[in-house]
Amino acid sequence: MWSYILKRLLLMIPTLLGVLTVTFAVIQFVPGGPVEQYVHQLRQSTEKGAPFGLRAHTGVDAQQIAQLKALYGFDKPPLTRYWLMLSRFARFDLGQSYFRHQSVWSLIVSKLPVSISIGLWTFFLTYLISVPLGIAKAIRNGSRFDLVTSVIVLTGYAIPGFVLGVLLLVLFGGGSFLQIFPLRNLVSDNWADLSILGKITDYLWHITLPVIASVVGSFAVVTMLTKNAFLDEVRKQYVLTARAKGLSERRVLWKHIFRNASLPLIVGFPAAFIGAFFTGSLLIETLFSLDGLGLLSYQSVQQRDYPVVLGTLYVFTLIGLATKLISDLCYVWVDPRIQFEQLEG
Repeated sequence: MWSYILKRLLLMIPTLLGVLTVTFAVIQFVPGGPVEQYVHQLRQSTEKGAPFGLRAHTGVDAQQIAQLKALYGFDKPPLTRYWLMLSRFARFDLGQSYFRHQSVWSLIVSKLPVSISIGLWTFFLTYLISVPLGIAKAIRNGSRFDLVTSVIVLTGYAIPGFVLGVLLLVLFGGGSFLQIFPLRNLVSDNWADLSILGKITDYLWHITLPVIASVVGSFAVVTMLTKNAFLDEVRKQYVLTARAKGLSERRVLWKHIFRNASLPLIVGFPAAFIGAFFTGSLLIETLFSLDGLGLLSYQSVQQRDYPVVLGTLYVFTLIGLATKLISDLCYVWVDPRIQFEQLEG
């Protein structure tokens, strides 16, 4: 087992290098880099300060541009900047933001509460609802209950989270109908002055609409995966043998079928976990004015804030690789018959 874990850890290194190398190479060809962004801001500020609406001189001389390039490190060749980036990342030093005057680590930590809140609620609600629902659908396969629930979860899957979020805001967020839920932030401005029960209520009040918009589209995949996994197991010989031995249906379901049918769900944990945190978070955070990692990544790409772009990508990739390894370990824990040699194959 330890040799397998060591191999997987060593394989993370070329994967990380590949992701960072491709991203760094793409960045070299993207127009409108941080120097150009800063020059544009200087020109805009000069124009706004011109008296009587007259257009001021907006030129930026070559010396200023050279100073800006030195400030952002673009006075060095790309290969030198690439090796400097790798050496910093090897020490887990993600550098400083070009425009926010903060370290990338502090920016990520400051945005984590929003993304963690949405991600954890989305992940847990999806599995807490979808897994029992999928089991119930498998037991009642072909019934009216199965048909109605399939229509409901597939309809939710067909509606993009952003569109559902807009609809929820129109209906319950002070749009054309009701003003029940707030429009921005995870908590109210007076949250620190509230009681413990008041803080919990206020937090849940703020998080309700974003979580609903994030979670509804996730039900279909997990529900149908659970149902199909259970149906595949029900038809196998060992289930017929267990029933022939006189075991109760409940014992057959939970002791035999559930253990084997849960394997595909465990394999899907990393994608579901990472997806709950980062996939679609940009639109939800933008729509509900939540200052999280998704919005930070989007704004960094817009501003060409490359240390933040590369730093967040580095962290996301590390988390994804680590959760994939944990998933494989859980796979073996659930079914000891599976050997690490089989996983490698």
